[in-house]
This record gives sequence, C-alpha cells and structure tokens, in this order.
Amino acid sequence: MPASLTPEKLAAQAQRLAALGIAESDLLEKFVRGSGAGGQKINKTSNCVFLKHLPTGVCIKCQIDRSREMNRFLARRELCEQLEAIREGKAVAKTQAIEKIRRQKRPRSRNSKNRSVADKRILSQKKSMRRSPSGD
Repeated sequence: MPASLTPEKLAAQAQRLAALGIAESDLLEKFVRGSGAGGQKINKTSNCVFLKHLPTGVCIKCQIDRSREMNRFLARRELCEQLEAIREGKAVAKTQAIEKIRRQKRPRSRNSKNRSVADKRILSQKKSMRRSPSGD
C-alpha cells in the first residue's frame, strides 16, 4: 500500500461510497495496461484501473499514479464525484461547457469566413474615409 493511502483515507472513502449507495458488488473493476509516456514500465504492468458502476453505466479510467492501489483509490474518488454531480444536476452543466469549448475550437465554415472578410472590408472603407485628406 502506498505511503499516502492511510487507513483513515480508505475508511473515509468507504463511508462516502456507502453514503452514495454504491456497493462494491455494483462495481466492475478491471486492470488494463496504460498508455502514454512511461516506456517499458507502462508497457509491462497493468496498473491502469477501469471502473464501471453497473447501475448507472458511469465509466472511469484512471492512470494518474504508478501504483495500482493508488489508482484504485483515485478511480473510486472520481466515480463518487461524477455520481454526486449527476445527482445534483451539475453533470449537465459540465457537458454543456465541454460542448461549448468543442464548438469554439471547430473550424469556421466558408460562409462564415467570407462574411467576416466582408465585414472587415466595410470597416476598412469606413476608416479610410476618416483619414485626413492627403496634400497631393
């Protein structure tokens, strides 16, 4: 067990899970190989935790730490946070924020670009009319 996982933390998490009505039998837990940077260690060990809450279908994949036990703890904590957000209605706000960012990053359409360029030309003409006359 990692040094930062104390019995008090584990007991507090168990109480939180019980308060939310999450039983260990409701959880499907798998240990899979992680991905990303880390080289040989990542490729050889299965320390990435996949956690699924069967009644709601919420899935969590956690590979924050190198140790499996710490990832199990963090995955359960993330599951509690997500289920609390769903119950409080904050999950909808979170998905809306994600969709807003996705829309902002989406490339603009050709018509939108043409409209923007036309608006810029009109502004340019207005500004050129404001200039003082040249002394030719």
